[in-house]
Amino acid sequence: MSAVYDCGEPQTRADGLRAAAAAVRSGRLVVLPTDTVYGIGTDAFDGVAVRGLLQAKRRGPDMPVGVLVGSWSTVDGLALGVSRQARMLIEAFWPGDLSIVLPHSPSLNWDLGTTRGTVMLRMPLHPVALELLREVGPMAVSSANVSGQPPAATAQEALDQLGDSVAVYLDGGPSGEPVPSTIVDLTGEEPVLLREGAVSAEAVSEVLGVEVGPRS
Repeated sequence: MSAVYDCGEPQTRADGLRAAAAAVRSGRLVVLPTDTVYGIGTDAFDGVAVRGLLQAKRRGPDMPVGVLVGSWSTVDGLALGVSRQARMLIEAFWPGDLSIVLPHSPSLNWDLGTTRGTVMLRMPLHPVALELLREVGPMAVSSANVSGQPPAATAQEALDQLGDSVAVYLDGGPSGEPVPSTIVDLTGEEPVLLREGAVSAEAVSEVLGVEVGPRS
């Protein structure tokens, strides 16, 4: 049976965060609010839990899961070198609506799907998400919906789609317009825009000083 916690109330928010942290540490799934849409997440280093996340979404490892972090410094332990361009984007847009694809550290024991040696990282701008991430560490997180269905903009929408496959739902209120994060790939010689979302391509280009667009 899933538990839903109203994070608009201080006591239930504290209770919910404790329950969510316990769920993540035991390899279960949680739904959390972010600054884009609601996410379904679990321990990034628990391969069984990540496979459970993909199963809950009814999608395969060919669509790997990104990782949310609670601080800038966490990236240094997850990526195989953090380039100057990556640091420029982190300083300009984190916490916020920009996801960055980097080569991941080969020493990490994780299985996020078919990543081909890369990891997509983001630091969300939402107090509930950040508090949970700082408590449990990096989390594998995807949008809280069944694959092919609209992303959840409320905890109830996530519950309607994912049901009891999720142990804890943290209700942070409506997320607003369900606009996904922008994704920039920095694994090659030149930055590539994989998806334009909440952060415009122009804004990314301005920070990096080069025009950033889709792979030609």
